[in-house]
Amino acid sequence: MIENGQKTTEYLQFAQARYGGLANDYARYIERKQLCDVSLWKKFVKVFVDRSDIADDGWRCEYWGKMMRGACMTYAYTQSQELYKVLTAATEGLLKTQDDCGRISGYDVEHEFRGWDVWGRKYVLVGLEYFYEICRDGVLKERILKAMRRQADYITEKIGEGKGKIRITDTSEWWGGVNSCTVLEPMIQLYKLTGEEKYKEFAEYIITTGGCRDGNLIECVKAGKMPHEFPEVKAYETMSFFEGLLAYYEISGEKEYLEIVEKFAEAVNSSDITIIGCSGCTHELFDNSAEKQTEYSETIMQETCVTVTWMRLCARLWENTFDAKYIDRIEKSALNAFYGSINTRELQCYSFEKKALTPALPFDSYSPLYNNVRGRGVGGFKEFPEGGNYGCCACIGAAGTALYPLYAFVMREDALYANFYMQGEMTAVTLGGQTVRLECETQTASGEITLRVYTESPVRFKLALRVPEWSESAEVSVCGEKSSVQSGYMIVDKMWRDGDEIKIDLPIEMRAIYKNGKTAFTFGALVLARDEGKEEGDICEEFVPEHNGENLVYTVEKPEKGEQLRITLACKDNKKVRFTDYASCGKNWATSRNRVSVWLNAR
Repeated sequence: MIENGQKTTEYLQFAQARYGGLANDYARYIERKQLCDVSLWKKFVKVFVDRSDIADDGWRCEYWGKMMRGACMTYAYTQSQELYKVLTAATEGLLKTQDDCGRISGYDVEHEFRGWDVWGRKYVLVGLEYFYEICRDGVLKERILKAMRRQADYITEKIGEGKGKIRITDTSEWWGGVNSCTVLEPMIQLYKLTGEEKYKEFAEYIITTGGCRDGNLIECVKAGKMPHEFPEVKAYETMSFFEGLLAYYEISGEKEYLEIVEKFAEAVNSSDITIIGCSGCTHELFDNSAEKQTEYSETIMQETCVTVTWMRLCARLWENTFDAKYIDRIEKSALNAFYGSINTRELQCYSFEKKALTPALPFDSYSPLYNNVRGRGVGGFKEFPEGGNYGCCACIGAAGTALYPLYAFVMREDALYANFYMQGEMTAVTLGGQTVRLECETQTASGEITLRVYTESPVRFKLALRVPEWSESAEVSVCGEKSSVQSGYMIVDKMWRDGDEIKIDLPIEMRAIYKNGKTAFTFGALVLARDEGKEEGDICEEFVPEHNGENLVYTVEKPEKGEQLRITLACKDNKKVRFTDYASCGKNWATSRNRVSVWLNAR
């Protein structure tokens, strides 16, 4: 909605929900194992007391804000009072570290504006802004806002064009300064909170730089370049910059910026997103991953930070367009690459820096695709002076475990969007103030979904039912009236009454995908894989699947603990091949048979 050149906030509400299943289990596991760990928050705060990043131009300064964002999103889902108390204490602890200049930084004044300093200050603003949104203490909110303004004011006074100022793209030696330019997004959020023009003007200054000293990223998109053709190809930071550009559209209403971010996202999706919904088959870099993904690689690949940032960018694009394709993309990333990264067995990870195993972190950093193992490195590994270590992927992960259940059911204006049909129940309040409760029953293997509406009195609203892109012959029955539907949203606009029932049939079949002489298999949104730990023999041996006409011959079996799906595929010569969902594969990387493969030698 645009008024007087300004985009105003629409009525957008995440449903209050109690879900079952994997998404709920993972969100609460991370809440318990990581986010409520008081000692961890204290360690993150101490970075700003000791200025720990001076010695190695480090990025420990990102940890507090990055994890706070995910923690606040988790609180929005779970409503845990224990978590709220922990986050309140962590925020109060951080506020005490602000120096006389207004800085909250892992670098002192003598060493500031280099390395990852601005990146860290960006995450301080991000974390404080997210906690500000959930904070129930008016006095504390005032302190937070004051601290954010002082933090931002120091940045705007020192960085920019003009005498005595340093250009934003010169504040880091890394990646053409793209990392520093991502401060764009929290600056715009601060403008939304305060209305102070200087924050908007600073954001506009960053946009004029194009986000990179080695070449204008915005102009690259306009020229039709693919992300791996950009002057800098660090996937996570580049996507974060374009998220900031999307935030600018939200305050300006200038559609050009929305169109640029949409074009960028389409380029990423077509050239650099793999079958499991991540990017970067060379470390965490854009590298035409959509094509390279079938290759064997000895290097680390597909960083969890990239997965979560892609999910976040898609979520924000959805909020601005309500195009179901962005929800499809979140689903693919979450159920495959991201859920595969959650270290449910709490195994040690190998550190390249230490050349040794290090204590378990809640998230693994890299996702293999062809005949390789998990647990091969700790993304963003840094040690603390007092002992212990942490990493970037471990900090960002909570935003992913919270995002998926949060976006399952969303009320926007007079429409309730059903995005992910998660088992459980949810409650939303319509724009007119009436409470609606929905119950959802989902059969993962068959694609059969039942929704029931409960309301004290008849209420009119639109129910937007997502039909996933992988569904070719979906059928929806509303109160007994059947319709065949295409992918996208089916909008049902009616007066809903207590007990109304919707049945959704999304037929699912195992499918083969061929690329570069290899074959991968999917089942709906799930990517399937072979896991050495779940079968005998060579998982990369050749096999020839049996077909019944055009359809593969297979049996859906009962999944074991931690699995979303288990399938036996019939093959020639009486062979049988076991598949499970990719996210459950390779999790026990401490064993000798620990290799996993999505791309297979099947004919």
